[in-house]
Amino acid sequence: MKIGQKFNQLTLEEYFFYIDNHIKYKDFNTLGLYRSIVENEKLGLQDKIAVREYAHKAFKKTFDFLQLKDPSVFVKVSTLGLELTKGDEAKIWDEVRKNQQKILADKKIKHRNFGTYSKHDCGYDDCVWNGLMIRQGSWFAEGNMHFESDKNEYQQKLKSDRRKSERKKAKQIISQEIENE
Repeated sequence: MKIGQKFNQLTLEEYFFYIDNHIKYKDFNTLGLYRSIVENEKLGLQDKIAVREYAHKAFKKTFDFLQLKDPSVFVKVSTLGLELTKGDEAKIWDEVRKNQQKILADKKIKHRNFGTYSKHDCGYDDCVWNGLMIRQGSWFAEGNMHFESDKNEYQQKLKSDRRKSERKKAKQIISQEIENE
């Protein structure tokens, strides 16, 4: 069976019904479910929080993986009804980055092309490349996932070149001193 309508047009009772019977529906999408909680204009704040908590009972593990797939939706859904300062937001995003790194390590995933990170999204609505699938590390990748523990390959190359030139200079100085003697 199919749901036949968008999640962000559902009422509170319909949300509960579809969450309870999600196995019966081929087009049930947990990412769409969580995204619709934020986008649904029919629900009040208390109803959105109730739907979120009810969905967590069935899909908590999937919701936690949402940190990797679509972190902005994860943050919006998890902070529903909270008044956040800039410091609070920064702390939440730091936690998301740490959790992303932990999830990648736990699942032994070596690549970082997930959800929003696998598509071009420069922020311009009229960009011809919006939604284009991209390769990790390409110049199209605007918001690629990176951590503080990542090695900067460009800096490594510069350091290698600098050491190489220092060795050459040291050999030249030694050669000149031998010639002068």
